[in-house]
Amino acid sequence: MIPRILTSSACRAGAWGWCLAAAAGFLPAVQVQAQERAVTAARAEAIVVTRLSLIKTEDLEFGKIIAGNTAGTVRITPAGVRTATGGVRLAHGDSHPAAFSGYGYRNQNVGIWLSSSPIRLTRVGGIERMTIDTFVIGSTPQATITTSPSSFRIASADGMFAFPLGATLRVGARQVPGVYRGSFTLMIQYY
Repeated sequence: MIPRILTSSACRAGAWGWCLAAAAGFLPAVQVQAQERAVTAARAEAIVVTRLSLIKTEDLEFGKIIAGNTAGTVRITPAGVRTATGGVRLAHGDSHPAAFSGYGYRNQNVGIWLSSSPIRLTRVGGIERMTIDTFVIGSTPQATITTSPSSFRIASADGMFAFPLGATLRVGARQVPGVYRGSFTLMIQYY
């Protein structure tokens, strides 16, 4: 059987799909590789710091933990070392102290304190709580930050300073699993 060949006038009459199908039968097979495209978004951020300011550069993250049959704690030091006590076990996951940066003047005195302590974390979608206390600033020497102002002197020539802040998380016996969130306010006074 001889295949029917469409003329250009037949293709012009609206049978384009048929024309292409017919033409494809006469072309040699060509292997075409599928191409895949992946897309993702990234966040970009810049912070312009003014003199006599304080900014948070990192949130306090205790990481993933496993609650036991007895209460315990998870401690993050200003250096980022994470330890557990009591019935709490550490699981894999990111953990790190909070981090802050400030900008004052060389040799200026600064007071630093928390607005409240302890800080409560509440389970997302629930009412269960844990608390955070014993906030420790990564200074030399290290000092505990409370609701009473502690003071230090800015030593850098340009007046910029940065410090980590560790703390202790209090975990209850058989703490309900889930994500717990809360916030704390760190205040600074330039003198």
